[in-house]
Amino acid sequence: MFQTLEETFRRLTALDPEVVAIAGLSLRVSLSAVGLGTLVGVPLGALVAVSACPGRRLVTGCLNAAMGLPPVVIGLVLYLLLSRSGPLGWLGLLFTPGAMIAAQTVLVVPLIAALARQIVADAEEHLGEQLRSLGLGPARRAAILIYDTRFSLVTAVLAAFGRAISEIGAVLVVGGNIDGHTRTMTTAISLETQKGDLPLALALGLVLIAIVLVVSATASLLRSHAMRAYG
Repeated sequence: MFQTLEETFRRLTALDPEVVAIAGLSLRVSLSAVGLGTLVGVPLGALVAVSACPGRRLVTGCLNAAMGLPPVVIGLVLYLLLSRSGPLGWLGLLFTPGAMIAAQTVLVVPLIAALARQIVADAEEHLGEQLRSLGLGPARRAAILIYDTRFSLVTAVLAAFGRAISEIGAVLVVGGNIDGHTRTMTTAISLETQKGDLPLALALGLVLIAIVLVVSATASLLRSHAMRAYG
């Protein structure tokens, strides 16, 4: 045990190239996925919150249900779409970081959209009547409320990042866990534990925990700042 811990901290303090490479790929994939998910999820959630269309409750229910989709099922569906015989096989994305980004994007869009819908809906209860009195359409009202709730929305995005970077099922299916190409922290931890390379698995686990803690602390600080600045 002590030898394992010693080797783990040696890898961390020496900035082991393998640990750095795997962590770097994980961050690149998750940040890209959350960025794309934010561009889709925040406007979608805001529009659902301010619209008065008959299918609003149905869309809200679908978003809430999609948050609980098993990641491995998302990975399987994307695998079928991106395989050579699939409709998107011509893109050549299977077993590449691009496929992993697509999988995590699909995973986080419902989460971001559902949280954004709730945040904007709460703000719309206070400001909606005033905005409607100005003759603003749903898109304009949604844009104004997104800006007004930007700090709360950032915490939602950070929560999505925490889920994305700790996910294993979808990226394993579409990425293949290829050494030096598509191996992320979660897939590497699983593989190295099975192989018996516990120092590497522990080092990656500590890096992953550190990232999640930093994200959580950042979300908490942003929430506290928003409450102090805007009540």
